Amino acid sequence: MGDAEDGGRPKRTVFVTVGTTCFDALVRAVDTREVQQELSARGYTHLVIQMGRGTYTPKKSDGEDGSLVVEYFTFSSSIADYLRSASLVISHAGSGSIFETLRLGKPLIVVVNEDLMDNHQSELAEELAERKHLYCARPQTLYKTIADMDLESLLPYVTGDATPVAKLINRFLGFSDD
Repeated sequence: MGDAEDGGRPKRTVFVTVGTTCFDALVRAVDTREVQQELSARGYTHLVIQMGRGTYTPKKSDGEDGSLVVEYFTFSSSIADYLRSASLVISHAGSGSIFETLRLGKPLIVVVNEDLMDNHQSELAEELAERKHLYCARPQTLYKTIADMDLESLLPYVTGDATPVAKLINRFLGFSDD
């Protein structure tokens, strides 16, 4: 569950990642009072925001007034430790971030960046949401998604075994099966 805080509440972290891009709309959305209050009401204690190339700087908070502890950074050589320690992940719709989070079995809300042209990422996020592996939101619907989410309804994502496909391709190309 995590380390206990001074008040006895277990530490429950929401990790937000925008990847290497600029996605200020997502950072702004998680920096709103209503989103942070909803996260706090659901038992989360910390909000860690990886803001990428964005220009919007969220407000830090030490949580002294009972609110979420809010921290942020631009980039990290690896976000794996942040993902592993998170109780909930809110991510941009990049396939790497989505599948890394799902492989770790973490609850995930994917927020689609509508400013991207030819946004194939939304198709992936919407398909995985339809299969009940994650929640899909837009920056303007993030609060409602958090307020309405039932994490128990999410289904684990099971990765497929690519071995049969690789063997078939190897055979087709004339390579041995080993």
